Amino acid sequence: MSTPSANGLRGRGLHGQLVQQLGQMIVSGDLGADRPLVPEEIGQRFEVSRTVVRESLRVLEAKGLVSARPNVGTRVRPVSDWNPLDPDIIEWRAFGPQRDDQRRELSELRWTVEPLAARLAAGHGHDKARGQLADMVVGMRQAVGQGDAIAFSRADAAFHALLFQMAGNRVLEHLSRIVAAALRDADDLPSGCNLGNKGSLAQHAQIVDALATGNGSAAEAAMRQLLTDHTEVNSGLPTQRKP
Repeated sequence: MSTPSANGLRGRGLHGQLVQQLGQMIVSGDLGADRPLVPEEIGQRFEVSRTVVRESLRVLEAKGLVSARPNVGTRVRPVSDWNPLDPDIIEWRAFGPQRDDQRRELSELRWTVEPLAARLAAGHGHDKARGQLADMVVGMRQAVGQGDAIAFSRADAAFHALLFQMAGNRVLEHLSRIVAAALRDADDLPSGCNLGNKGSLAQHAQIVDALATGNGSAAEAAMRQLLTDHTEVNSGLPTQRKP
């Protein structure tokens, strides 16, 4: 990874940008475990104030990336202490050496929770939300017809996020941000941002139809089939993992 420059921090919000730069350096391994982080050195390197450095390190500490202790200072924590469900860490890992491991992990998470979310969503009478899901399917269909992979991806991500919200489970609703990050991960990589096909559109439509009739089993089955047929998810399922 190239070394971030002080100029790269200017004009973007010093605090947020420093968090991003340091976070990426930690996740990439440029700043290894137990590496001391000296605020004075960071401030000089990136030409920012001690206040900006201190606030940035607090954010990274909350994410489990660093720890600060009296008489020891601030040090990088091992990977096992990181919060793997933090959206920022997901983004940083997506462009680092742990990219493939994370894609598999997120795929396995989706396979576990999304069919359940679809089943639960069928038990709630959200007519307006079901109408929004149907509109998203229309948007995906139009994107496929126009060959617009980006538009398809955005509609797809919105579809899955809304489905989680319809489940009526706050824990699952929180996980919707993780699924959104997983979809962005696939889209941002060279092999990602795949345009949906007729099979994918049909499965999304089947989910909407199952929700309209309150058929939780059908909604769960349609979601599981969608994830099974989706290359990015299927490649990460436990039964598909390479030794």
